[in-house]
Amino acid sequence: MSGDYENDFFELELEEGDSLETLTKAFEITKEVVTENNPEINPAQLTPGQRIRLPFPVRCRGTVYIVRRGDTLAEIARRFNTTEAAIRRENPFLVIIGLRAGLPLCIPAPQPVCPGFIYTIMAGDTLSGIARRYNTTVDAILRVNPDLDPNRLFIGQRICIPAPQPPACPGFIYTIVFGDTLFSLAARFNTTVQAILQANPGLDPNLLFVGQRICIPVPQPPPCSGFFYTVAAGDTLFGIAARFNTTVQAILQANPGLDPNRIFIGQQICIPALQVCPGVFHVVVAGDTLFRIARRYNVSVDAILAANPGLDPDRLFIGQRICIPTQR
Repeated sequence: MSGDYENDFFELELEEGDSLETLTKAFEITKEVVTENNPEINPAQLTPGQRIRLPFPVRCRGTVYIVRRGDTLAEIARRFNTTEAAIRRENPFLVIIGLRAGLPLCIPAPQPVCPGFIYTIMAGDTLSGIARRYNTTVDAILRVNPDLDPNRLFIGQRICIPAPQPPACPGFIYTIVFGDTLFSLAARFNTTVQAILQANPGLDPNLLFVGQRICIPVPQPPPCSGFFYTVAAGDTLFGIAARFNTTVQAILQANPGLDPNRIFIGQQICIPALQVCPGVFHVVVAGDTLFRIARRYNVSVDAILAANPGLDPDRLFIGQRICIPTQR
C-alpha cells in the first residue's frame, strides 16, 4: 500500500505486557477509541493472543508495509533502500511496542538523487546568496529541496545545489576575517582578484562575510617550522621579532603574504624556530642596557649584535631574551 493512509484500521495481536494504557500511548489514541472499535473485549482484561482493532496512527506519504513474522527492521530497511533510523522516525510507536507481525509501518519515500552537489550551510548564508554564488536560482534550489524552508536555514544544514560541483581549489581554503577585501587578499597572497573570482564561481566580490571560506589560488603556505603567535594590542612585527630572537624578514618568509604594516589583534602568525644560541640566553630586566649586559658577560656589544640579528640596541624591553655568545 502507498500514498495517504489516514484513519485506516488494522488488527494487532496482543503480546505479554500489553495493556490499554500501553496501546493508547503508543498509537496516540484515547481509551474511548479502543473500546468503540472493539465492543467485544474487556479493556481491563486484555490477554496475549487476543486481536484488537486499532486505527493506523500516522499519515504516511511513503509506502505502508505490513510486518510479517520473522521480519527485522534491518531487513525491511534494506528491502526499501532506507535506514532503520528513518523508519523509526516515521513510526514512533516502535519505541513502545516494538516490531511485531501485522503492524503497519510507514516506509519513508527514498530521498531524490541530488542533480548537483551537497552544500553545507555556513554563518551568514541565505538562499539568494547561495544561488548567486553557484550561478543558479532560489526556485531551482527549492525544487530539489522540497522540504526546505527558505526562511529558516541553520549552520551545518546540508542542501542540494542543482549546479555542477565547483572545481577543486587550486591552492588553499582561506577563512574571511574582519576587514578582508578581495583586493587585500590578492595583494597578501600574491595573486589577483580575477584569479580568486575564477577559483570561486559565483563569489560576490562586494559581499564577503566573516567566517566565509574561499579558495585562494596559490600554493598552500609552508608549514610553520616554529610556533604560532597570536597578535596582541600594541604589537608590531619588529617588536615580535625582537621578542622571539628572530628577524622581521624571517617572519615574513614564514608567513607568505603577511603585510608587515597591517597586523591585527587576534591574528595568528608563524614565528620561525628560535635561533640556536652559541652560548646562553639572557632575559632582560629593568635597567638593562646592551653595554651593561656585554660587560656582565665579558663580551662585546658587537658580538651580542652578531648573535641576535635584528636586535635594536636602543630598544630592549623587560622579558626579552637575547643570546649571549660564548667567548672563544
